[in-house]
Amino acid sequence: MSIHYIDVAIIIGYFAVVVLLGIWVSRKSVKDMNSYFLGGNSLPWWILGVSNASGMFDITGTMWLVYILFVYGLKSVFIPWLWPIFNQIFLMVFLSIWLRKSKVMTGAEWIETRFGKGEGARLAHIIVVIFALISVVGFIAYDFKGIGKFAAIFLPWNLSPDTYAIILMSLTAIYAIKGGMISVVITEVLQFLVMSVASIAVGIIAMNAVSPEMLNAVIPAGWKEITFGWNLDLNWTGLIDAVNAQITKDGYGLFTIFFMLVLFKGLLVSAAGPAPNYDMQRILATKSPKEAAKMSGFVSLVLFLPRYMMIAGITVLALVFLSPQLIAMGDKIDFEMVLPFVLKNQIPVGLVGLLLAGLIAAFMSTYAATINAAPAYVVNDIYKKYINPNAEPKKYVHISYIVSIAFVIIGFVFGMIVESINQITLWIVNALYGGYTAANILKWYWWRLNGYGYFWGMVAGIGAALVTPVLLPSLSALNAFPLLLGVSIIGCIAGSLLTKQESDEVLIKFYTTVNPWGFWKPIAVKAKALYPHFEPNKNFGKDMINVATGIIWQVSLIAIPIYFVIREHTYLYIGIGVLVLTSLILKFNWWNRLDDECAEFDPAGPKTK
Repeated sequence: MSIHYIDVAIIIGYFAVVVLLGIWVSRKSVKDMNSYFLGGNSLPWWILGVSNASGMFDITGTMWLVYILFVYGLKSVFIPWLWPIFNQIFLMVFLSIWLRKSKVMTGAEWIETRFGKGEGARLAHIIVVIFALISVVGFIAYDFKGIGKFAAIFLPWNLSPDTYAIILMSLTAIYAIKGGMISVVITEVLQFLVMSVASIAVGIIAMNAVSPEMLNAVIPAGWKEITFGWNLDLNWTGLIDAVNAQITKDGYGLFTIFFMLVLFKGLLVSAAGPAPNYDMQRILATKSPKEAAKMSGFVSLVLFLPRYMMIAGITVLALVFLSPQLIAMGDKIDFEMVLPFVLKNQIPVGLVGLLLAGLIAAFMSTYAATINAAPAYVVNDIYKKYINPNAEPKKYVHISYIVSIAFVIIGFVFGMIVESINQITLWIVNALYGGYTAANILKWYWWRLNGYGYFWGMVAGIGAALVTPVLLPSLSALNAFPLLLGVSIIGCIAGSLLTKQESDEVLIKFYTTVNPWGFWKPIAVKAKALYPHFEPNKNFGKDMINVATGIIWQVSLIAIPIYFVIREHTYLYIGIGVLVLTSLILKFNWWNRLDDECAEFDPAGPKTK
C-alpha cells in the first residue's frame, strides 16, 4: 500500500522532531544513575502517567483490539483481561504504594528489601535479573518484528521489513540511550498527544461517514450489548459467515466460562504486582508513594478515551465499507488488512501521515522504555553490586550506554531469527510470564516465603511453562495457567519450608516499611512488640472494594467511547452514569484516604506524612 507524499513528509518530519527533542532533553539526564534510570524522582506523576499510557498505545495491540471489537462487539471489552489490563487498578489502589515505599531503583534491587542479603536472597536476585534481561531481549525482538512489518506496508521505498525495523529502532535508540528516563518520558508525552488528536479525529470521521442504520445492517444481533449469557450468542451467518469459524477457533463461544477463566487468571496476575519492566520503572520514578498511586490510576483515565475512539472508528468504517472484501476472502479471512484498508480509503491525506506517525511512535515508545530498563539491571544489579560498587556516578551512566547498545543489537538479531510476531508473543506470555505469578504473589502476602522459595518457585514455573507446550500441545495458554500456577506454588512452598526462614530483622524491616496486608501475623506480633506505635495494615476489605469498583470504572472508560462513536445514546448514558458513580466511590474511599495509606513508618516515633 502506498500513501501520499504529504503523509510521508509528515512521518519523516515527526520523527525528526521527536529525535531532536529527545537529544535536547537528554542533557538533563546524565548526572548519575538515579537521574538516568528514574529521572531523579523529579517528574510529576501525571507526566509519568501519560508516558506510561503512551507505552501501552502500540500498533500490534491496536490491530488486535480492532479485530476483537469487529468480531465480538461490545463483549470484547472483557477480552483484554487476558493480559490483564486491570492490573493497573491493583497498582492504583495499593501495590504502587507498597512498591514505591521500598525506595529502590529496580525490581531486582527490591528483592534485597524483601529477602535480605543471604544466599537465598542472592539466588532470588539472580533469577529476577535473568527474567528481566530475557524479557528485555524478547520485547525488543517483538518490537523489531512488529514495526518492520507495519512500516513495510505503508512506507514507499520497497525496503525489507528488517531494514525498516533497524532504521526506525536505531533512530529511537539515539535519544533513549543518550537521555535515559527523562528523554524517554518527554518524547512519549509528545507522542501521546499526537496520537490522541489523530485517534479522536478518526472517531469523528467514522461518526460522520457511518449512520446507525448503516452499522445495524452489517452486524449480528447482540453485537452492541455488553452483557452476556452462558453462550456468546453472536451469529454472523448471512453477514460474514467466516467470522463464526473464527469465534470457534478462538474458543470464546462459551463466554461465561471464558470470562471466569480470564477473571481468575487476571486477579492472580494483578495481585503479583508489576513485572520488572517499564511499568515498574515508572512507579519507582515517582516522587512519593502517593504520587505512585495517582500515576497508576491516571494511566487508565487518559489511555482509553482516545485509544478506543480510534479503535471504534476503524472498526465501524471496516464493518460498513470492508465487509464485501472480507466476504470474498471466504475461509481465508484476513483481519490484518482492516487497518491498512481503512487508512487508505477512509482517512484524508495529512491525517493518515499523522496517524501513522503516532502509531509508529507509540509502538516505538514501548521499545524506548524497554531500552531504558535493560541497563538498570546490568549496571545497578550486577556491575555496581558485584563488580565495582565505588565507581564514579558518570561511569555507571557511560557503561549504561554500552549495555543499552549491546541489548539493542541482541534484540535485533533475535528479531531477525523469529518468524512472526505471534511466535515471539506466545513465547513471552507462556514461557516467561507463565512462571512469574505464584512467587510474586507470595512475596507480598506470605511472610514465610524466603529467597530460596522465591527462586525455586520461579524456576519451577518458568520450566513448566517451557515444557507444557511440548508435552500438552493442545492445551491453550489460558487453560494451562492453573497447571503452571500449581507447579510454581509447589516450588515456592517446598523451597521455603525446606530451608530456614529469613531473619526477624529483615522481615520486620520489610513489614514495617512496606506494611502489606496478608498472612503476616507472626511478624506483626514481633513488630508491635518492638515498635508499640506501629499500626499493621488493616485495609484488605477497603482495598478489595476499591479494586472491584476500579475494574467496573475501567470497563466504563472503555465502553463509553465505543458507544459514543456508534451513537448508542442509551448505553452511552448508562456508561457515563456508571463512570460517575464509580468515580465518586473511588474519590471518597481511595483518593481522599491516600495520605493515610501512604504515610511512612518512623521507627523513632509516630507515623509521619
